[in-house]
Amino acid sequence: PRSFSAAELVRAAPAALQPYLRLMRLHQPAGTWLLYLPCTWSIGLAAAPGCLPEWRTLALFGVGAVLMRGAGCTINDMWDRDYDRQVARTASRPLAAGDISTFQSLVFLGGQLSLALCVLLCLNYYSIILGAASLSLVITYPLMKRITYWPQLVLGLTFNWGALLGWSAIRGSCEWSVCLPLYFAGVMWTLVYDTIYAHQDKRDDIMIGVKSTALQFQEDTKQWLSGFSLAMLLSLCMAGVNCNQTFPYYSAVAAVGAHLAHQIYTLDIDKPEDCWKKFASNRTVGILLFIGIVFGNL
Repeated sequence: PRSFSAAELVRAAPAALQPYLRLMRLHQPAGTWLLYLPCTWSIGLAAAPGCLPEWRTLALFGVGAVLMRGAGCTINDMWDRDYDRQVARTASRPLAAGDISTFQSLVFLGGQLSLALCVLLCLNYYSIILGAASLSLVITYPLMKRITYWPQLVLGLTFNWGALLGWSAIRGSCEWSVCLPLYFAGVMWTLVYDTIYAHQDKRDDIMIGVKSTALQFQEDTKQWLSGFSLAMLLSLCMAGVNCNQTFPYYSAVAAVGAHLAHQIYTLDIDKPEDCWKKFASNRTVGILLFIGIVFGNL
């Protein structure tokens, strides 16, 4: 019997379409959620006191998150196709497996970016410029694992751009006293979940010469993750204070802290299946905070 899931939808798609859907990771929506949720935080915080977030803007950013995550994955696989062939977990990716060509991927990338531009053009001029500025990060992030042991930091700068863009889409510009702490909190969050993610591939990464925070921290990973989590929580509190958030918001921040503490305490960095489970559970972290923002505003 078929279950209703993103993976099942991809498997049910026409065979010729499946490699493209897998290239944009439509079958693995966890990453799309992690890109989208910081946008929802910002949109929620920018709503007027006593009001719900603007649902049209939430929907628009949802479409944008699917397209830009897909574009990012396409760029990543184009850069990394030779590396991916050498890693068990990624050898079946469409480019690495030869299911589609580099030229086909490039054309597909152009289509995704064109649609994402259409979404961006629905926003105000300030947001259009701000959104376009993130493209350099999207393109260069996949190269960082060749250069530095901190590619997760660059991913954090890229993945949390929506924490700036969501506010400007509602208010017409950024309130930096709110947006910067929110953005920093998102970057710290990405360092937590993507370091956990990177521990899945650390043995292969050593062999092929790819760098990550997982290899940098090694057995000290839990101490580093605890520090990043604390920095995230303090930044969220600062953002809340600067936009006059209320008790439900801080309750959600406390719940986020408890979730992260449980993740880190129970994490087994030497079990890839546990690392994936902990990584994917971060969607709950983002949703908890969004709910707190909504009720705090109300």
